[in-house]
Amino acid sequence: MDTGNEQMNRNRDAVTHRRPARPARRTALSFLFAAPLALAGRVLSEPNATQSTALTKEARDRLSPDDVLEMLKRGNERFRTGKIQAHDYLAQKRTTAGGQYPAAAILSCIDSRAPGEIILDTGIGDTFNARIAGNIANDDLIGSLEFACAAAGAKVLLVMGHTACGAVKGAIDNVELGHLTGLLDKIKPAIPATTFTGERTSKNAAFVDAVAMTNVRRTVEDLRARSSLLAGLEKDGKLKVVPSMYHLVGGRVEFLT
Repeated sequence: MDTGNEQMNRNRDAVTHRRPARPARRTALSFLFAAPLALAGRVLSEPNATQSTALTKEARDRLSPDDVLEMLKRGNERFRTGKIQAHDYLAQKRTTAGGQYPAAAILSCIDSRAPGEIILDTGIGDTFNARIAGNIANDDLIGSLEFACAAAGAKVLLVMGHTACGAVKGAIDNVELGHLTGLLDKIKPAIPATTFTGERTSKNAAFVDAVAMTNVRRTVEDLRARSSLLAGLEKDGKLKVVPSMYHLVGGRVEFLT
């Protein structure tokens, strides 16, 4: 006759036998050799993976600018389709405390709806992020981007405008407001430079977006013209300077290369 303890043990064993084994937690290191595009053991193209590590110098340096650009594209695809990675930000914070080796730098607008690192599904330590209304390039921002690319080794410099940009609307409307007036003056040359058939006012969303796209392209050319460091890196194939537009409706980043 079974004792109570023996019966309990058999019941427990039976439950254990029937229960399917839990899959091992998918960590970044499990993907180290799973695909050709890996960042410090983190494959950023892998949807729904838990990302807890940060870039290492060795992993970042193995990547070409084309590799990094492809990762940003895949990151936006994950964001757009709702398949973003599960970021362990506390772990990423810990692994970046001793150093940083971002693969890209993003110059984007200050608009609260367009956070580049989220739109591209990147984590702590993956990208430098410079934000200013109208994604323009003044001397201080150029210096910051020179640090990111020439000193710290970022392989892609992404200039990202967005649809329905308030700064572009302000430039079209000749808004004057404190220091904003001077900032908008830097956007205004994009207005006459935009070829557009139709109503050329801020009330026409299509015109606003066309000017925003022109402004992005002009910022890219400005960076190349005003920074011999960035231009030299691009000429040597060590850097890609890429214009892009983020579409608020739908969440797509349109890469304009």
